Parts: sequence; C-alpha cells; structure tokens
Amino acid sequence: MPAKNRTKSYVDNGYYHIYNRGVEKRKIFLDDQDYTVFLSYLKNYLMPKNEKELMEKLQDPHISYKEKDKIIKLLRMNNFYGEITLLAYCLMPNHFHFFIKQSSALSIDKFMQSICTRYTMYFNKKYKRVGSLYQDIYKAVLIETEEQFIYLSKYIHKQAVLHQDSTLVSKYDHPSSFLEYLGKRGTEWIHPEEILNYFSNTNQNLSYEAFVNEVDDFSTIQDKTLEELA
Repeated sequence: MPAKNRTKSYVDNGYYHIYNRGVEKRKIFLDDQDYTVFLSYLKNYLMPKNEKELMEKLQDPHISYKEKDKIIKLLRMNNFYGEITLLAYCLMPNHFHFFIKQSSALSIDKFMQSICTRYTMYFNKKYKRVGSLYQDIYKAVLIETEEQFIYLSKYIHKQAVLHQDSTLVSKYDHPSSFLEYLGKRGTEWIHPEEILNYFSNTNQNLSYEAFVNEVDDFSTIQDKTLEELA
C-alpha cells in the first residue's frame, strides 16, 4: 500500500494542504536571504506577468545586457496567476506548508515542480552542494470537509507563532501569512478572504487571532489537517 498522502487526488478547483521538508530532516532555510528568495519566487509565480511591458523594456536600446537577461528569464518563466491561489503559508527552518486552491487538476503539480526545482538550484549554488534538497516528493492532501478547511490555516499559522527564534522581534515575525490574516500587512498574492469570512472583525473574542492563539491540543489540530511528516 502506498504511504498516506503519497498518492495524490487532483481535482479542478480543489483546496489542498501542500507540505515538504528537507532531506534527512535537514534545514532548507539557513538565513534570512533564503526565506526572502523563496518568497520572491512565490511572488514571481503568483503575480500576473505583464508580457507587453516586459517586451517594451526588452526593446529599449538603453538597458544593459544584465537587465535584458533578467527580462528574458522572466518571459520564459512559468506563471500560475489564475491557476494557483495561495490562501496561507508558513516557512519553517526544515519544511514548509502551503494552503492552496488550484483551478485545474494539473496546476499544483506544475507549480510545485517549478518552485521546488528553482529553489533547489539557488540553494545548491549558494551552499556549494549537489543532489536533492527535499526528503521526498511533496505531499498534497485534498481538503474535503469544512472543519479541515477552517483548521488548516490555524495549523499553519500556529507553527509560526510557536516557533521560538531569538532573532525575531515578536512571535508574529516568522515567515508566514499570519500578518495578512491580522490585517497588519497586505500582499497581493496571498488571499485570506475565504477563511476570514468565518470570523469577526469587531469582536476580539471571535476574531481569527483569538482562534489561532487558543490554548488547545496541537496534535488534535494536526489530525484535522491529515498531515504525515514522519
């Protein structure tokens, strides 16, 4: 029998919990630059690509060869605007979590291949290593119930809140979409709206922040997300 979440069920307009971690449980983010680069790749893939504007810049006789090369790479790069909607994310030192909606059954697989391959190339070049960066192919869990839908973002954001890092100014500073959910940061390629519709904007006790900060059994939340990182 294949391991749970190894065999994926891809459907049009499906919601998924996507996650993976480093080979041998090693860290895949070693410093702030690594987090920043990974997030910049997410932005590249999820924001609309203005090909007309890029072509106009490419024809400008005054731009440098370095700038031309960058534009050509952007034109060739895959783009998943309209195919992939990122509802929530969290980047941990040795793994990551995405809460994603895909428009067609093939979108997630193409998206994950693109970002994982690109980040591996960056990481291996920076740290002078070779080989796979990840433990295995990413896991994808189809969200099938309303309970899973509501609790998945809580599970993802609770990891960021609970992660202790002495370099962080506050518990909300770890790379995640939690600040978007609190209304403290706006990011065009992150979409918290569907989840926030379940919570109050005026009653703090019924707010999303209160929901995430509830003192509860973390393993119970994990069970609701059907995660298997062993």
